[in-house]
Amino acid sequence: MNELFQALKTGFVSLLKRHPQRIAATLAVLLLGAASGAFAVASFAPDAAKLPVQQVLELVTALPLQAQEEQLTSQAVNLFRSETTRATDTAESLLKRLGIDDAQAADFLRHDALTRKNVLGRAGRTVTAQANGSNALLRLTVRWNSEDEGQFNRLVIERAGNRFAAHVETAALSASTRLASGVIRSSLFAATDDARIPDSVATQLAEIFSGDIDFHRALRKGDRFSLVYEALEADGEPMRSGRVLSAEFVNNGKTFQAMWFQEPGQKGGYYTLDGQSLRRAYLASPVQFSRITSGFKMRFHPILQKWQAHQGVDYAAPTGTPVRSVGDGVVDFAGVQNGFGNVVMVKHRNNQTTVYAHLSKVAVKRGQNIAQGQNLGAVGATGWATGPHLHFEFRVNGKYQNPMTVARQSETTPVSASARPAFAALAAGTRLQLATTSTMQVASAQ
Repeated sequence: MNELFQALKTGFVSLLKRHPQRIAATLAVLLLGAASGAFAVASFAPDAAKLPVQQVLELVTALPLQAQEEQLTSQAVNLFRSETTRATDTAESLLKRLGIDDAQAADFLRHDALTRKNVLGRAGRTVTAQANGSNALLRLTVRWNSEDEGQFNRLVIERAGNRFAAHVETAALSASTRLASGVIRSSLFAATDDARIPDSVATQLAEIFSGDIDFHRALRKGDRFSLVYEALEADGEPMRSGRVLSAEFVNNGKTFQAMWFQEPGQKGGYYTLDGQSLRRAYLASPVQFSRITSGFKMRFHPILQKWQAHQGVDYAAPTGTPVRSVGDGVVDFAGVQNGFGNVVMVKHRNNQTTVYAHLSKVAVKRGQNIAQGQNLGAVGATGWATGPHLHFEFRVNGKYQNPMTVARQSETTPVSASARPAFAALAAGTRLQLATTSTMQVASAQ
């Protein structure tokens, strides 16, 4: 049997070698024939269009809707709306803006002592009203900042049957983190306004980098900044801005970075991301981000009408603007002195003295210990002054020095060795946040 199979196999191979094209054609014909057979078999199926059609009708019973309708009707519909109080508000005008039509509620607000004290005539306070489907007041909540920076006050007025009751309570503010960035086109505050950054945050930004950047003269068009700051909320409603947590400023191609850090048991402050404190022995300015009108140089005196050396720096600011001590020290003089008008002199270490002149009021006394940043008085125009401004001097051993130079050359202190690990971990996260904010800025610009 095996011999027969081998003989047939040998013969077929020999035939395939001699007539390959003929054998291939034969196989193709056989395959086509098989396909035709299959098609022919499939074509015997019945035509679906000729099949009989049957129609089936069934009665469907509707679900009971009355019970559902009664249940929906029994559900109370409460409406919510928020507004901000105005100085001109009356009980009626406030409720009208809130969409409340409730004469009884208006009468209560008009006569309630807590409402008159904390709401009516108070501008800028957040109000949330809850009303029923008939626009009658159910609950009114008013929120405003407390004297304690970490808390807020809440006035709650609630309907109980046909009467209203009111009480004031205190609650903790919750902090959320916000990222922001901007580009300098004309001024810092114009850029922060464009980026919808609160003025208090913009002022902090200028303060943080004031030792490295002269915001009065050194800003360039195209300078950019990124920052991360706290937004303090009351019941989910924004109340005010908190502290700047980290910031980056690119000025004339040079990058400056800072972040807030507090060592255990010490006062917190801003540091570069490699651990150097930005808190110098002296602040760059005794007035928060004010315009310099006369520097440490020769000038034509507006009153004496002659050229002479200006031994200090003048800051233009409205009357009443707070004036702060640029460093720790002791009040050496507080009172009236010749052309200075109301003046405060603070003695610092190493026989250094700062002078704050033309004040509208003095807030300290001679011999009083003063901390850096503490209020000394307010800007005015007393003494020889043609308008409200602060004249500021810095003396070392009785000799006049340029205050701007002294502030920038004053020493700083680094993070302690024990706090280094915690600082390094926070700095790593800060770098990532600032990089993310900077990337968002570039994307929005494109």
